Amino acid sequence: MKKLCIVLLCGLLAGCEYTVPLVKAPTLDIDNAVVGLWQRTTKNGQKEQLLVIPLDSKEYLVSYPSESDEAMFARGCLATVGGMTLVQLKWFGTAQAAIPDDNRLYQYASYKVEGEKLTVHLLSSDVISKEIASTEALVKAIEANKSATNLFRENMVFTKIKK
Repeated sequence: MKKLCIVLLCGLLAGCEYTVPLVKAPTLDIDNAVVGLWQRTTKNGQKEQLLVIPLDSKEYLVSYPSESDEAMFARGCLATVGGMTLVQLKWFGTAQAAIPDDNRLYQYASYKVEGEKLTVHLLSSDVISKEIASTEALVKAIEANKSATNLFRENMVFTKIKK
């Protein structure tokens, strides 16, 4: 049941497909521009919130969809690959206390903050195979495909919520 819950929730993000990290330990400072509570409206009209708070100077705590009883939690850090800055997310549990029971914990995304808008682009496993078994091979695959127009999935655009 735990595995099903994680799989279903990861499906919301179209990911949690990778078994290897881009970086084994965070080295880059977080981008404070992404810290905060963000919201988007999905194609079917549902509102979803994304919460990003700093754990320390190098890592974030991410919750998505943060307003939901089925929220997922991840540790996030920045990584540079092929001249791109990506966020490495390692999903570790849910608001229902479900924890992953397999090794598909990682997800990668690029992002852009413009004013009160946060645009997130999730890495596509159609381009970068989810079967990659080492950090080195993952880095090489991303570098080799960095110009591919389909390297990332459809944009998710969030607006910052001010309280």
